Amino acid sequence: MDRTPSGRYADLFRDRSFAPFLMAGALQFAAPSAVLVILLFRVALAYPADVRVDYGALALTFLGLSSTIPTLVTMVVSGAYADRYDRGALMRVANLLAMVATAGLAADLILHPSTRFTLPGPSGFYLPEWILLAYPGWALIAATSTLFRPAYNTVVPRLVDRARLGRANGLIYAIAAVASALGTVIVGLLLGVGPVIYALSIPFLLFFGTQFALLFVHVDLSVERPPARRSVWSDAIQGFRYLYRRRDLLQITLSTLVINFLTALALVELALYVASWLGLAEGVYYGAMYAASTAGAAFGFLLIGRIRFEQRAGRVLIGLAVAMGASLIALAMVRTIWLAIPIIFCYGIFPGMFTTVFLSAVQATVPDEKMGRVFAADELGSYALVPVGQWAGGLVTLAIGIQGTYLVAGGAILALGVVMVTSFGALRRMAYRPQASEPATA
Repeated sequence: MDRTPSGRYADLFRDRSFAPFLMAGALQFAAPSAVLVILLFRVALAYPADVRVDYGALALTFLGLSSTIPTLVTMVVSGAYADRYDRGALMRVANLLAMVATAGLAADLILHPSTRFTLPGPSGFYLPEWILLAYPGWALIAATSTLFRPAYNTVVPRLVDRARLGRANGLIYAIAAVASALGTVIVGLLLGVGPVIYALSIPFLLFFGTQFALLFVHVDLSVERPPARRSVWSDAIQGFRYLYRRRDLLQITLSTLVINFLTALALVELALYVASWLGLAEGVYYGAMYAASTAGAAFGFLLIGRIRFEQRAGRVLIGLAVAMGASLIALAMVRTIWLAIPIIFCYGIFPGMFTTVFLSAVQATVPDEKMGRVFAADELGSYALVPVGQWAGGLVTLAIGIQGTYLVAGGAILALGVVMVTSFGALRRMAYRPQASEPATA
């Protein structure tokens, strides 16, 4: 445990911009989760019970795929934008677009056009028009969040010194997880008691709160442009080259590519896991599962800040990946909500710790002028297969059922852990020394 004065959370707030910066990030990171809960639940229950698993699985799959191209394109250029333009302005524009998309989704779900469109798939498969119209709205929210994150993460070293990066990242994402947990529980309750506009008002207010909080971040967020004129694509390619030269970052990116694919394969079916495997169709139970996961993440974010992980960061990341796989297997072995909730809470702890360790390592070891591109390149490498995993989740569930999907995903992550231990030497050696230093400057 770190009991030095530099380890106190109160020290993070010495810069008065840290508090509004923290709230802006926490609210912006929480808002898309609330939107997704609404869409997943409404889509999963859009079909009669006798075809809910087959039709609902494919409709949820298309929801994930709808954001694939815009999200991937945004990932390629978001880091270059963060390293070229004022990061505060970039965050404000991205968040404003998310507010517009949320308002569009509200209009779609209120009007609820019910025309059916027949598509290839199981016999008689169709998509209601309101679901088709919801796909581009969700795609825009996902893309703007992708634009927001690299710019946001590069600012943390400007507000706190190197010794406090772990605690700063942990606190930011813990508050985000708490906000997400509360938002999803409230959304789940509102889905069962009133019109959908009540539920959608929650993410809209979260996005609005982000925009308001950013007004009080009074730190210089500009960046030094390179003297030579280069295209955004050229700058993006430089980020990928840097990632390739850093073998430890490359290996963790390859690992998270597989991990995120497998977790997406399982968790995209969480609504069906609750409705079909656990036999609970009420929205509050799905909201409780999602909230338990995010609450676990909040605990993980805070817990890792109390552990001196810096000089063994790579080995900690490997251990956390193995723990994620074991948790998915445990979910497949229970059929009661009272065991599933604590298991998914434990599952949430490990990604929370994983994210904090990785963010802190990048912020401590990557130059400021390259950091946005490294974060974006890592996101592209890490999340490129998530939509494919969501698509595969529907197919795997159709083939072997909900339990089989979770067993396959968890077992494959455990197998990856063995590969990481035996073959990824640079990742095992990933580390940095948390000496105190001044925050990074533009």
